[in-house]
Order: sequence, then structure tokens, then C-alpha cells
Amino acid sequence: MSIFNIISFAFILIFISVYAFYKSRGVDRKESEGYFLGGRSLVGMTLGMSIIMTNLSTEQLVGQNGQSYAAGMEVMAWEVMASIAIVLCAWVFLPKYLKYGINTISDFIEIRYDTITKRIVSILFMFTYVISFMPVVLYSGALIFNDLFNIEQHLGISTTTAVIIISTVIGVVGVIYLFTGGLSLIAHSDSLFGIGLLTGGMIIAVLGVIYLGDNSFIQGLDRFLTNHPEKLNAWGAVDSPIVPWPALFFGMFFNCLYFFCTNQMIVQKALAAKNLKEGQKGLMLVGFFKISGMFFLVIPGVIAYHIFGDGMQMDLAYPALVSIVLPDWAGGIFGAIIFGAILSSFVGALNATVTLFSYDFYKPIINKQATNQQIAKMGRILTLVIGAAVILISPLISLFPQGLYAVIQEFNGLYNMPLLAIILVGFYSRKTSARGAKATLIFHVITYSLSKVVIPDIHYLYVWSVLFLIDIGILYAYSRLKPDHDDFEFDKYQSKVDMTPWKHSKWVGTVVLLAVVGAYVIFSPLVLAQ
Repeated sequence: MSIFNIISFAFILIFISVYAFYKSRGVDRKESEGYFLGGRSLVGMTLGMSIIMTNLSTEQLVGQNGQSYAAGMEVMAWEVMASIAIVLCAWVFLPKYLKYGINTISDFIEIRYDTITKRIVSILFMFTYVISFMPVVLYSGALIFNDLFNIEQHLGISTTTAVIIISTVIGVVGVIYLFTGGLSLIAHSDSLFGIGLLTGGMIIAVLGVIYLGDNSFIQGLDRFLTNHPEKLNAWGAVDSPIVPWPALFFGMFFNCLYFFCTNQMIVQKALAAKNLKEGQKGLMLVGFFKISGMFFLVIPGVIAYHIFGDGMQMDLAYPALVSIVLPDWAGGIFGAIIFGAILSSFVGALNATVTLFSYDFYKPIINKQATNQQIAKMGRILTLVIGAAVILISPLISLFPQGLYAVIQEFNGLYNMPLLAIILVGFYSRKTSARGAKATLIFHVITYSLSKVVIPDIHYLYVWSVLFLIDIGILYAYSRLKPDHDDFEFDKYQSKVDMTPWKHSKWVGTVVLLAVVGAYVIFSPLVLAQ
């Protein structure tokens, strides 16, 4: 790596850090809402980019492009279908969350069910983030960073040592970020990292097309569209191991609703909105971004197939493409973007974990008299403790990275569908049942676990499709037949922010939905995949 690349890498990271610190200086981080929720001060652009960067990681950049190298455009479902859920979050979920003035998703569950159910959900969130999500983000991100930029070669060390060093550095930087600046500092950093990731990812795709066309973009585009039209079909076969097309309308859609409408790690950024208007603006930005995500999270993998052909291990496809199309002088710039992507996902999950523990366990159980300042102080202590634990856990992923990650991909299936069911019934039924919520969670965990043994060859998206409908049925039946409380009064709660909606949210959301339909028409046998 040249001196220029090292300088450009360091300059970008320092510049973004200084910018973020300057933009967030007005937030009182000694108060709990200032530390955990940025003082509920985020505007649309900042909020949207922060959600994007929390969602995106290098595992997606490499993993989804690797899947598209093997399977083609059907992989775009993970991005494009998410836009539907994000629009629904802006139209339905966020207004309801903000109306109740909640700090966490589990707060809403407590309001509509009971404290025990709330804490069960909080524990599931925290367990997932600490044991699986954050260690995998650090380790796999460091592995990919090393593959892309040959850190082991430059330092003259083994791959394992290089990955441990990289993951530790990213983890330490992330802990320092959250400890000193809270959510506001993270969000403002994500604004610039998000722009960089979008720009850099698009440039890689364009350079790939130019390379495919022997230095001609037009020739490359022609070859991309005509040489392997089967790769341009976004409608996976019924028995596809990636995304079978019937699951688009059920399991995939339900999972997107869970992830973008009920997952604390994502929703926490929306709860930090200055008002409903800015929250909806930010979410619509995310909706457009997720559609454009196919251009740098999916299409480069198809380009790699055109260039390298069959036979490559799919997770090597994107690093191999980057290595041949990225100019040497741009290595430091792209490296800073990748570093930021790993950092943002790690810190987003760390912030969500600390927030859940502080609000759901420290305040109500450990220190019932805690002031807002004491809660924020505990949040900082937890940031150090949990961050250090994750940094220590992450190298253990090296013992079985492939198998563990495959398990993690489906781990959320243990609770994602019943959680979505619990929240939806809580939104629309005046009668709810805490016993029903617990019964639904227990039924789902047992049934889903058994499905992995009894019907292991059935795609998990199909399993989710059926279980979600059953979960809804169980919970609704309990709520109607054995409700725990009198009819819930939806109108007695007061929001902490202005609830005036964004006047353009309806038509902008409609454009996003039409763009989703258009994408699936274009990447189908009707148009490109002939």
C-alpha cells in the first residue's frame, strides 16, 4: 500500500470524525436521551444514512455479490423487497411508535402486554447482537478488509493475526466513538460514510462494466445484458436455495417487516427523529437507497461471473473484481469506505444493546431511582464492557466461520415472526394477552427448531411464511378469548415530538413501491431475462 493510500485513508477517517463531532456538539450526551437517542434531534438525511449504514456491512457487500455470482439477480430480493417494508414503517409503524413516546421496541411491548414479555424480547435482542451479530460483523468485516487490501502482506504477518488486529482496531474505534459521542456522533459519521459507500459501490460496478467491455462501457453493458440473460432473472425457481419466488410475497416480505419495522437496532435510529416529518423523510431515503442497492450489492457479482466464469468460490468474487478494476491510487479511499461500513454496523448494534440494557434492566431493576444522567453514565460503562467482550469473542469466529455464519443467518427465525405478530396485534387490537404473547413465542421457538430437524430441506423462508400466519392466529385468538386487560385506550398517550406527517410521504412512498414493481418487471423473462 502506497504512502498516498495510507494518507488518504487516515485523512478521510479523521475528517469524518471531526465533522461528526462538530455537527453533534449541541446534543447533551450527559442525559440519557442525548446519549442513546441523540436528543431526538436527527433530521431526515442524517437519520436515513444512519439506518443505511447500520444495516449495511461488508458481509453484505461481499456475501450478496457472491450469491449473485452464483445465482444471479434473484439475490436482489434482500434489498429491493426491503423498500416495501421501509415505506410501511414510514406510513404505519413509526407514527405509532412516536405516538407512545417510547425509547425502545420493548417499551411498546410493555405498554401493550406486560413487563415479562418486554424483558424476554430485550434478552433475545441483546443475545443476538452480542453473541452473533457484532462478532460476525467484526470478524467477517476484518477478513474481507484483509482480502481486499492485503494487510497481511503489507505487515508480513499471518491471515489470522491480520484479521485479529483489524477487528480489534475497528472494535476499539467503535467503542471510543459510542463512549464519547453517543448516537448523534454515530449518525453524523454515517451520513458521510453512506454517501461514500453509495458512490464507491457504484463506481466499482461501472468500472466492472468497462473492464467487461475491454475499456468500453457501451460494449461492456451490451455483453452484460446479452451474454448470460439467465443471470438477469430476479424470479428464483420454486426450489431455489437462495430466494424462491413464492417466498417473496410471504417469508421474505414478513422478514423485511421484522427487520426494518421491529428490530431495535434499526428502529432506534428512527425513534431519534426530530419529529415525524423528519423520520418519514429519512425512511423514504432508505427506501430509495435499498432499491439502488442492487447496483452495488448484486450486479457486481453478475459482472464477476461474466469476467471469471464458473468455478470461483462465491465469497471471493467481489474481492477479485475489486482487485482488477480499482485503480491503485484509490485503495486508501475505498479502504476508508469499507472501514466505515464495518464500523457503522458494529456501533449501531452496540448502541442498541446498551440502550436495551440501560432502559429495560438497569433503570427498573438495578437502580430504580436512577436519574437520566446516571442512566447515561451506566450506558457509557456498558459500552466499554460489552464492546470489550465482543472484541474478545470475534476472533473465535475463525474456528468455524462458514458454519457459524450459516447458522446465524437463520437464528433470527427463532423470534422474528412472533415479534412481528406481537407488535401488529398490539397496534390494531384493543384487547391483548400477555399469556398469548408468551404462548406464541414458546410455540414458535419449539416449532421452528423442530422444522430444522424434521424438514431440513424446506427453505426457511417457506417455514417463516407458514409460522407467521399461525403466530398471528394464536395471538389474536388469545387476545379475543382471554384478554388480560380492559380495552386499551389508544388515545391516552402523548408523543415527545411533533407528530405532523411529511406532506409528501404518500406520493414519495408510492413512487418507491412502483419502483419495486418496475425492478421486478425489468429483471424478469418479460424484459431482460429472455
